[in-house]
Amino acid sequence: MWKIALAFAVFAALALFILSKGGDVDMGGEKHGIEVSHEASASAPAAVASAASQ
Repeated sequence: MWKIALAFAVFAALALFILSKGGDVDMGGEKHGIEVSHEASASAPAAVASAASQ
């Protein structure tokens, strides 16, 4: 049983070492090739509201 725990610890340490040396690693999830800008979508309703009031 202790061998399994030791193997897990060694594997986890190796994975963290490889990820830290890899450079820019994006752990944000699936993107599907679509760049989403949350700033643009937040300002869009304000622009529509100001255009409607004029």
